[in-house]
Amino acid sequence: MTIQILVGFLMIVITTIIHAGGMMIGMRLFISTYGRRLGAGSMLSRALLMAVLILILVVATLIEAGVWAGAYSVIGAIPEFEPALYFSMVAYTTLGFGDIVLTDDWRLLSSIEAANGIIMFAWTTALIVVAIRQVSRTLQQFEMKDQK
Repeated sequence: MTIQILVGFLMIVITTIIHAGGMMIGMRLFISTYGRRLGAGSMLSRALLMAVLILILVVATLIEAGVWAGAYSVIGAIPEFEPALYFSMVAYTTLGFGDIVLTDDWRLLSSIEAANGIIMFAWTTALIVVAIRQVSRTLQQFEMKDQK
């Protein structure tokens, strides 16, 4: 059990680093693009920028699930990568189909991965809320200028 917890904690650290990188890339792109060109841009341009931010975070999530899948393959819990990736995505998203399960020796890892996924999805949601608030504030500022 101790090995499972240590592996799980290591995976949480790795996925946090990946997610932070995705967040920084996404926010840098958002701030630089939004600040330079899209402050007064069209609704479509704002929506596209939000879509790009979300896609960056989804890619980070896929990489994180892939890292978990790689760990499952390395430790022999799910030797082949494709089923390991499928299992990892199901665990990371807390969907939990149960058609592929870990052996008793490693099953605690799936709950650690699910907890990790919940935290990363909450972080992603918070980041999207911040971006939406920025867009909303900018729209309010432009509406106030138009009223004057």
